[in-house]
Amino acid sequence: MQKDIVLELKQKAKELRKEIITIIYNAQSGHPGGSLSAIDVMVGLYYHKLKVDTKNPLWENRDRFVLSKGHCSPAIYAVLADKGFFPKSELEGYRKINRMLQGHPELNTPGIDFAGGALGQGICFALGIALACRLDKRNCNVYAMIGDGEAQEGAVWESSMAAAFHKLDNLIVILDKNQVQQTGKTKEIMDIGNVTMKWKAFGWNVIEINGHDMAQVVKALDKASKMKNKRPTIIISNTIKGKGVSFMELNHKFHGKAPNDDECRKAIEEIGNIDVKKFK
Repeated sequence: MQKDIVLELKQKAKELRKEIITIIYNAQSGHPGGSLSAIDVMVGLYYHKLKVDTKNPLWENRDRFVLSKGHCSPAIYAVLADKGFFPKSELEGYRKINRMLQGHPELNTPGIDFAGGALGQGICFALGIALACRLDKRNCNVYAMIGDGEAQEGAVWESSMAAAFHKLDNLIVILDKNQVQQTGKTKEIMDIGNVTMKWKAFGWNVIEINGHDMAQVVKALDKASKMKNKRPTIIISNTIKGKGVSFMELNHKFHGKAPNDDECRKAIEEIGNIDVKKFK
């Protein structure tokens, strides 16, 4: 793998971290923690791996991406706007009435394949898409991102069992294992245990990575897309909630809290150099 590609992706993730903070700050509403933990893998997906067409978002042979943890919409919106699925000016209308970009993704937004919101449902939906694509003989993969707090939901495990039973090797799930959920650390609220061994026991291919190491992200996505051995694949992406902003990292208070003026300025400065004059 060329180092310059990884460096470009890392820089893109840095830019989009700033965009995530800006989107949530401007709306004074949203979920920064999980958006920041997921953005590196989303960048790896959309700028390296995912087969999509910005001019034809409903192209039948596209790869699908299901964001099950739909509250992390600022991350997917930042990516889709940057890729050109819709004008960047739409980001200014985030969580505003009669605007395109609501708090949880909706299907009227170009590039969105799943109206996420109710946790535990995205992997079920992705399972259905993967089955449909196989029946229709479409040469595409279905990717789904779930959270570790979300993995406390029983539907996640029912779908995991079904996906293995149906030998869906066109299904790739990414577990954003960021260690924190809405009210505290996941291991203290409902420890999901050794997920690597659990998904292996369910009959899945398992790849485990540091979800903030772009080289590992790209390598894992490449490997997962080629594993056509009649087994679904899960990428266990070990991440840090709020990654890139010191006071948000592993802090459950920023699960769904917008930064104030000073916090926004500090967050942007920590992520990287930028003109902070616009933050009054």
